[in-house]
Amino acid sequence: MSAFMERLTGRVKLDGVFAIVAPVLAVVFAGLVTSVVLLIAGNSPADAFTTLLDQGSTPRIIVLILNTSAAYYLSAVAVAIGFRMNLFNIGVDGQYRLAALLAAAVGGAGLLPGVLNSLLVVLVAVLVGALWASIAGLLKVTRGVSEVISTIMLNAIATGLTGWLLTADRLGVLSGNAIGTTPIPEDAHAPGWALIPGTPMQVNSFLIVAIIVGVGYAVLLNRTRFGFNLRATGRSEPAAVASGVDVKRMVISAMVISGAVAGLVGMPELLGGSFQYSLNFPAGLGFTGIAIALLGRNNAVGMAVGALLWAFLDSSSNALQILDISKELVDIMKGVIVLSVIIAYELVHRYRTVAAQRRVSRELAAPAEVEGAAV
Repeated sequence: MSAFMERLTGRVKLDGVFAIVAPVLAVVFAGLVTSVVLLIAGNSPADAFTTLLDQGSTPRIIVLILNTSAAYYLSAVAVAIGFRMNLFNIGVDGQYRLAALLAAAVGGAGLLPGVLNSLLVVLVAVLVGALWASIAGLLKVTRGVSEVISTIMLNAIATGLTGWLLTADRLGVLSGNAIGTTPIPEDAHAPGWALIPGTPMQVNSFLIVAIIVGVGYAVLLNRTRFGFNLRATGRSEPAAVASGVDVKRMVISAMVISGAVAGLVGMPELLGGSFQYSLNFPAGLGFTGIAIALLGRNNAVGMAVGALLWAFLDSSSNALQILDISKELVDIMKGVIVLSVIIAYELVHRYRTVAAQRRVSRELAAPAEVEGAAV
């Protein structure tokens, strides 16, 4: 028993080391590649990284990082729910934009007063996101259509549908040359807090919502039977079926929950920023969520770190123009980070597999003790 416990403890410690080594290697490699790109462009890597860090430590940018990371994190969680079941919900982008448009139209109508109107907006967004994502789930379980193909197509349909709805004779309202939904009444705006000294900017209250969603995601996946069935189906569908798991129901459930969380992605901007859906509403957050989910390995804490990192790079990138460095360099850096993380984790996974095979070989080759043998 003691030998078994020693081996188990050793494996846990080794897994912890691997969990730290992989992202560290990825960050180091990304820094090296970015430095090479800067040198080729005739810029100083030290100056560029120092400028990013200095800019990112100012009160205004800290608030921007926190507010931006809320939407990024919600998007990553929406993607990760599908990833944990080997479902690739590529349609988060269309789900949150369509949800935000319809929720903005309902909120602008002022059907309920104050906080009740805010809750109604959130409820509509969650329902629209869930319903739009459920289409891909139904197509997969009834017709065998890959969710990758269906969600990509649904993104295109959502884009066209939002464009069609956001017209003056439907849900849009003209304001000069701009068009958007009717602004949500002021009494339904999400509150903000001046938590960071040195700036009048307020921290969006949906940062708390993002944290609650992250905790709920971790509990759902790791502390409930549904989460166990979801992870089991993702690892081995035949084994899950043999254990009595209704895989079709799990597929639809996972897509609905993923879409519901996706519906929240646009809420920090809608209720805490623009207060209406317009042509300037943020797009592409769904694809950012895919990158952050990969970066965080679908782990609640890992994705939080990834969301903060992405928000830091986006919020600080404008400072690079002071050094005559294109802020698009940050896009290169983010792409390299994602690729580096994927490669690093794959290398670590292969090393762990080889190490496990060698350990089993040594244990099989060792002479077995005969129970009850005379001493």
